[in-house]
Amino acid sequence: MKALFKAKPRTPAYLVRQTRDLLIYLSHCSDRDAKREVKMAELSKLIFELKLILYGNVENEPVAEACAELTQEFFKENTLRLLIIFLPKLNLEARRNATQVVANLQRQQVKSQLIASDYLEANLDLMELLISGYEDLDIALHYGAMLKECIRHQSIARHVLESQQMKKFFDYIQIPNFDIAADATATFKELLTRHKSTVAEFLKRNYDEFFAEYNTKLLESENYVTRRQGVKLLAEILLDRSNCSVMVRYVSSKDNMRILMNLLREPSKAIQIEAFHVFKLFVANKNKPDDIINILVANRTKLLFLFSNFKIDGENEGFEEDKAHVVREIAELQPK
Repeated sequence: MKALFKAKPRTPAYLVRQTRDLLIYLSHCSDRDAKREVKMAELSKLIFELKLILYGNVENEPVAEACAELTQEFFKENTLRLLIIFLPKLNLEARRNATQVVANLQRQQVKSQLIASDYLEANLDLMELLISGYEDLDIALHYGAMLKECIRHQSIARHVLESQQMKKFFDYIQIPNFDIAADATATFKELLTRHKSTVAEFLKRNYDEFFAEYNTKLLESENYVTRRQGVKLLAEILLDRSNCSVMVRYVSSKDNMRILMNLLREPSKAIQIEAFHVFKLFVANKNKPDDIINILVANRTKLLFLFSNFKIDGENEGFEEDKAHVVREIAELQPK
């Protein structure tokens, strides 16, 4: 008789459906609901089980078929949306597990397709929700981790770059909470370096607006960490071959060069070094505008004195060669 009443196996698809049902129930029940606490505990357990399927554990590796089944069911309906929206109401452990589940799903393939990308393209408003998470201390790092995985999809990164939300990163990077500011900086860097062709298109189309914000809010920030990270990322962006035309435009501006010259005068050696990697591009430009040449000539004595004492910790042959080239170029310049 026992065989007749054997419990149905808890398949990955079943676990996702149960999770979805609980999310829907808990999203609509009141805090005074007698069943709420029990249901929340059930939900936390289900999220943990989903994580185990996707990541495995010490004894068992993830099973590809189970991961595919879970992924397909997850994106069949709005389970992802429900989980992201409900995340602030979960306890800390469940939030961490849910964050890992959402992050992992972005990499799971079903029949060689990243179906998470298709789902997100049809639900782009979720990106706005994840980005605005940086404004909430309790969920900022969880939403930030999810966001970084979502923008691995090129189409999603393109949407974020072109959206009004992109401007918010200039403020999020300067949030007083160090961990949140660092996470926002990491996401900002990912957006501007991962998908080369998309980034190049974005910078060309939005050059004036983007770099006006970049210069003012990052390079001229009153915060030391913001200035240092800003100039370091700027060097990475401009030195990328995909951004060659953007680099030429940037280093043809005397206002940009003045900002970099001010950073070269910083008491921080770290900022000086990062600023040098950008400043050398102005000097190396074979088609320097006359106003840039005249500024370099007018400041020649100060610049050559600065570089005579300009050293990097440890031996760095490439740095010394770059410095020698910059010194030689400045010394030979003639006013226009």
